[in-house]
Amino acid sequence: MVAAQASARPIATNEQKLELLKKVECFIFDCDGVIWLGDKVIEGVPETLDMLRSMNKKVFFVTNNSTKSRAGYMSKFQSLGLNVKAEEIYSSSYAAAAYLDSINFKKKVYVIGETGILEELDLKGIRHVGGPADADKKVTLKSGEFMEHDHDVGAVVVGFDRYVNYYKIQYATLCIRENPGCMFIATNRDAVTHLTDAQEWAGNGSMVGAIVGSTKREPTVVGKPSDFMLKNISASLGLRPDQIAMVGDRLDTDIMFGKNGGLATALVLSGVTTPEVLNSPDNKVHPDFVLNKLPDLLSVKEKAMVAV
Repeated sequence: MVAAQASARPIATNEQKLELLKKVECFIFDCDGVIWLGDKVIEGVPETLDMLRSMNKKVFFVTNNSTKSRAGYMSKFQSLGLNVKAEEIYSSSYAAAAYLDSINFKKKVYVIGETGILEELDLKGIRHVGGPADADKKVTLKSGEFMEHDHDVGAVVVGFDRYVNYYKIQYATLCIRENPGCMFIATNRDAVTHLTDAQEWAGNGSMVGAIVGSTKREPTVVGKPSDFMLKNISASLGLRPDQIAMVGDRLDTDIMFGKNGGLATALVLSGVTTPEVLNSPDNKVHPDFVLNKLPDLLSVKEKAMVAV
């Protein structure tokens, strides 16, 4: 207990908050646990985003949740009273489609996931099968049962899927194991996620784990903590990594994402990570700043605005 207490990360002081606001030109925010919990915006977030914009800070929203496309997230932001541009949103559904587009992918994709992935693939002109269309398909395992699969599938994309079933797992397994060169792509490997504000739910890591188990293959991960989205953002802005901050509620994805990219990192305790986990002797990921919640930055609004 003494060791854990001695290594405790204190909440950022007002001086440290001002330091963060002064040094950073672009803030990248995780969404679940930072901007909202389930379908409820965290109190004070709209005012915080308004403050940052008034200081001429760039803001981006990066989420590992692949159930929605960027257009779908636009609707969610608007429903919560948040004014966000489509180009400021980077979802892992978009990252999967952008990754395939970047390598000039021409075959079909089999999707374990929801409409967000399909919509982003459509926007890139990438053919796909599976997804919600396979939600009700069943395997009976009668004697001699044999499942056919599309031999033109060149990639399996696994995203969060509330309707994952054995049919989808088997189909994905066949594509990866039997189609030469078939890629295995994961939108993320999050263990849990905030689908509602009432509790944590099993995340996409559980779906990805099923395919890892059946294929003995590790996926290419396009969401956090992979740097694919970060490279896209930094290249579009022409900023150095030290001019960008990653703000998130997860040590193993958000903060690791920032650390891997050389960014400033700020952990908020309004989502997945608790003070006990942060300060555990077993934790090896240490953020540069710790906030109870994002709107804590409002406590230095007057001083920060004077410095602009």
